[in-house]
Amino acid sequence: MKHGGDIYKVAKSLTCKSEDIIDFSSNINLYHPKIDIKIDKNMIAKYADSSYITLKKSIAKKYRINPKNIALYNGATSAIYALLSSLKSLHVSLYAPLYSEYEQAAKESLKTIFKIDRYKNIYKEPPKGSIVVFVNPATPDGRYYSLKKLFKIWKQRDCTVILDESFLEFEDLKSQRWRIKSFKKLYILQSFSKFHSSAGVRIGAVFSHSKNIKKLPNIHWSLSSFDVKFLQKRVADKVFETRSRALHVKHKKELYAILKKSKLFSKIYPSQTNFFMVKSDKAPDIYKQMLKRKILIRKCKNFDFLDKKHLRFAVKDKKSHKILKRYLNELS
Repeated sequence: MKHGGDIYKVAKSLTCKSEDIIDFSSNINLYHPKIDIKIDKNMIAKYADSSYITLKKSIAKKYRINPKNIALYNGATSAIYALLSSLKSLHVSLYAPLYSEYEQAAKESLKTIFKIDRYKNIYKEPPKGSIVVFVNPATPDGRYYSLKKLFKIWKQRDCTVILDESFLEFEDLKSQRWRIKSFKKLYILQSFSKFHSSAGVRIGAVFSHSKNIKKLPNIHWSLSSFDVKFLQKRVADKVFETRSRALHVKHKKELYAILKKSKLFSKIYPSQTNFFMVKSDKAPDIYKQMLKRKILIRKCKNFDFLDKKHLRFAVKDKKSHKILKRYLNELS
């Protein structure tokens, strides 16, 4: 499994409907209130404003930055490929484990890849002048890092920094966006599908100095009118933000208690976002037995520096947790 949420492929292999699967592999916000969007003929028939200035202003207001510091793409994955294809350095340093898309995008851009094990040697110096990629909070373990010492190293090594903050908002953690004005080699990537509970709406953003934004690839009409309208409403909804975090805290505690009480896992990694990575000698069998019960969890063996003993569980609702608890207790 290269990515969570592939329930359609799994449903086909189990000969069941996708809605029959409880998907603990997908780390999308469990809270998704209805948004009423009127789809009229103008939205469908007319070209949208390809500058997306209204949406950029909404995002800028939420994150307290200038609209000129924002580039929008058809999802975070598209932003990753656009960034790595446009940045000139031929060396990429990946602080692993992290999303496989970064390595794939670096390969397609014909860049030399240098990996740093952030568990064992996080302060190892990257090659001078390289592009460094760091995900914070990290995946698949959910750890949030203080980056003060790392930024000092990156500046000394004259690195261009791609910092992925896609999971930052679940616990209202501090962003590094404040560095954009003073550190012109910084690019912050933001996925809107995770916290904003909109995996089907494909919008990703890059925040950087205005001069950098002007140089990034700009594909006209890469976002649909519906996507734009949805995200404008979502980012302006302060009730959604407050309610999401309250539910997140409640359900995260619930999931942690279930995993701990099962006594199936030798380690539950501390997490500051909406999933837990666990370790168990029985992980392959746990995955297999859960799948038989139509529960999909995330195998982590394809991540660098991890192995088949590692699994990841995303935070879900009370009903899903109750079912998971029953089946884990059966195994234990």
